[in-house]
Amino acid sequence: MEPEEQVQPKDALAEGAAEAIALGQQLWTFAIDTIEHLLRPWNAYQIGIAVGLFVLATLVARPLSAAFHNWLRSREGWPRWRMRAGLVLHKRIRGIVFVVLIWLVVLIMQEVTWPSRSRLLTVIANLSLAWLIVSFATRLVANPLLRNLVKYGAWIWITLRILGVTEEATALLDGVAIDFGDLRISLYLVVQAAVILGVMLTLARVISSVAANRIRGNPDISPSMQVLGAKLAQILLFGAAFFIGLKAIGIDLTGLAVLSGAIGVGLGFGLQKVVSNLVSGLIILLDKSIKPGDVISLGDTFGWINALGARYVSVVTRDGREYLIPNEDLITSQVVNWSHSNKFVRLDLHFGTGYGDDPHWVRNIAIEAALGVDRVLQAGNRRPVCHITGFGDSSVDYVLRFWIDDPTGGLTNIRGNVYLALWDAFQAEGISIPFPQREVRMLNDELPVRVAPAGKEG
Repeated sequence: MEPEEQVQPKDALAEGAAEAIALGQQLWTFAIDTIEHLLRPWNAYQIGIAVGLFVLATLVARPLSAAFHNWLRSREGWPRWRMRAGLVLHKRIRGIVFVVLIWLVVLIMQEVTWPSRSRLLTVIANLSLAWLIVSFATRLVANPLLRNLVKYGAWIWITLRILGVTEEATALLDGVAIDFGDLRISLYLVVQAAVILGVMLTLARVISSVAANRIRGNPDISPSMQVLGAKLAQILLFGAAFFIGLKAIGIDLTGLAVLSGAIGVGLGFGLQKVVSNLVSGLIILLDKSIKPGDVISLGDTFGWINALGARYVSVVTRDGREYLIPNEDLITSQVVNWSHSNKFVRLDLHFGTGYGDDPHWVRNIAIEAALGVDRVLQAGNRRPVCHITGFGDSSVDYVLRFWIDDPTGGLTNIRGNVYLALWDAFQAEGISIPFPQREVRMLNDELPVRVAPAGKEG
């Protein structure tokens, strides 16, 4: 039994090599016949026409490209996606002109001469149009590597289909394979997987983007639920695209389920922090404790929520810094949300005046000074108030309380503006602001000289 088991892989390898050589010989013969066919007088004449049309398209595309580029630069206020589409179109003006010219020539030749005399031009026109469509369609793929795989794979497949050699190429790619027990991975399967998965993931990306925009544009859904809905839509669509793509290729998903379970156990131990942040992010979205636009304080960090991610929360501070705070910290730490239920924030300013100033007068002046500052609310129960908090050693102590409704505009700056308004008002009214004073006395007398008792010198 052992000799037979050792011979079988060698026989399989030899058979695969023989098949590959045979297919290679067939493709070589096909290539030689194709070249001989192209060198015939009328076919060479059609190739010359195609080359001439390409040169003409290059010359025509230059002024068109410059004019279109200047027109794009003058489009102010356009959305970003529209500008990107315009740039993609700008880079392919020559190809568009060539496709239009060659199809016009093909249609004219089919009307004035025999169809066989424009057959090669028709093939070139079909290839050009297909390549142009593929180049536009693959721009929807965001990942550069995946985009190139889908683009070149689609180009090769369409070229083979137009030339009518799909079966030979499929057999050649399928002959290059590696066997792992019952699993057989061929080069054709790899190419097919790259193209199908790329197309499926691209469709999922486009659909998820449209769904996310629809969700974000619904005013009846809270910001946190909008983020949650968009994330769930992305996960479901990309997961479905991945598994549908694998099923379309012909891969059995039963073994994949067992493998994913084993991998999940390993990842559970190795990625505890990552999983914790993911779960914490889901909890934050569900309980609506933090949402985009909220102003929060966490430790020494004060800013507003810019975005909620799967692993972290983006917080932008007043100085332009962007902190990426793990979701777990927002769940386990004490967070001050200045705009959780509403955006009203009360600020307290403490100050003191001299005992010679009338407290009733001081309170009225302080309130009037606060009312003269922008961003300070002036109506209702959120009107500024001033109270005496105690009698200090050298001053009467007060607290001035006022409200704002735009904490994203900053807290330190509004405090500074109100303090400055108090200073100006007190200076204008002659109200004194006491400060600690110390008296220093200079002693000119010499210090007494200490004399040691008799008998204790040295």
